Amino acid sequence: MILMGHGSGGRLSQELIAKHFLPKLGNGVLAELGDSAVIGDLALTTDAYVVSPRFFPGGDLGRLAVCGTVNDLAMVGARPIGLTAAFILEEGLALDELDRIVASMAEAAREAGVEIVAGDTKVVARGAADGVFITTSGVGRLVGDFRPAPRRAAAGDAVLVSGTIGDHGVAVMSCRKGIPLEGAFASDVAPIGALVEALRAARVEVHALRDPTRGGVAQSLLEIAHAAGVRVSIDERAIPVKPAVRAACELLGFDPLYVANEGKRVAFVPEADADRAIAALRGHPLGARATRIGTATAGDPGCDLVTPLGARRSLRMASGELLPRIC
Repeated sequence: MILMGHGSGGRLSQELIAKHFLPKLGNGVLAELGDSAVIGDLALTTDAYVVSPRFFPGGDLGRLAVCGTVNDLAMVGARPIGLTAAFILEEGLALDELDRIVASMAEAAREAGVEIVAGDTKVVARGAADGVFITTSGVGRLVGDFRPAPRRAAAGDAVLVSGTIGDHGVAVMSCRKGIPLEGAFASDVAPIGALVEALRAARVEVHALRDPTRGGVAQSLLEIAHAAGVRVSIDERAIPVKPAVRAACELLGFDPLYVANEGKRVAFVPEADADRAIAALRGHPLGARATRIGTATAGDPGCDLVTPLGARRSLRMASGELLPRIC
């Protein structure tokens, strides 16, 4: 039977896809398992958003639904053309709340430079849904030969993150069920296509990009490592984490590497391009804390974390449910 852990983005999610979807629906495009499907010069992606609570510090369900989709397009180097949105509304949802969500979607779409061009609504009986669920799909256009993909990561690549990690997951947890956490927490949810454009403009050769949402940075690195057949080594001291987020994770028993992000990206670039890539990212407000966290090498696919004491531990896919309903 389905468990909540099947939606965590970790090991159970991977098993669900591998055993129950790919055997029946599998094809060459789907088998890539990228953030978006690439079909010729077009990219296509779809995602459902069920975050709880619907409003959280720094964002809300509507902003998340737009940003998550345009960011998935950006991860394959595509510029968005248009989005669609489908709403499942529960009887009893306040219209004022729906208006706030839709207005937030409109604002996020303007930030991303894209329009919502089609949609659908369904209403279900009271108790059959949690207020409102949103599914968004996006179409983007690829330009030139800028086409990052997980399988293109190579030994010798530098591994970069565009900023502090774990902000979104902790922001959602800070207001869920009244959990008392000290500190100013805010989700990083934002359209990050501009960061990809900065790399393109700087003529950085980008091998792979990933939007580290469910499962966090750890899951993204593991997926890229296995797709490309490389071993990734990351330095724990180099990973940017806000002090308040780190303290909250210690209190709640979470590892920031596995906590969701909604406005960051992981990049694999050739060693020769690493400094230029970081400079390009830091030139944009969303990439001000961009940094190098590791290197890809030849070896058994996987990811190692080097601790401040020099010890190594292998990162594993998360098992079970870490942060429920974070996207």
